[in-house]
Amino acid sequence: MTVSKKSVKKPDETRKFPKGKLEVVRVGDFTFGRGTFQPGWKWSKAVKPIAKTDSCQAHHVGYVISGQMAGVMDNGTKWQISAGDVIDLPPGHDAWTVGKKPVVLLDFMGAAEYAK
Repeated sequence: MTVSKKSVKKPDETRKFPKGKLEVVRVGDFTFGRGTFQPGWKWSKAVKPIAKTDSCQAHHVGYVISGQMAGVMDNGTKWQISAGDVIDLPPGHDAWTVGKKPVVLLDFMGAAEYAK
């Protein structure tokens, strides 16, 4: 058995988009992402032109380190997350930052294809 380790301080890839970025680290078969979303960020403005889909189709399972984010599912269901929350956010959503603090989110599932 082998232990693999990498630092998010030196990500394998950084995907930048307006008012945000996703730092991607690959360890073995696992892809991890640390997303930083500045105040005023909104998926449908910043990432939709990159993804070329009507809503975010990534399935995010993650942990919110800081800030607040809100969103709406394609079916109209509204949601909000804050620092300390663990989330399971299915595909088919829009999202935006709330307030004046950046959102930092650790993504354990949706990072592989996000913002590509």
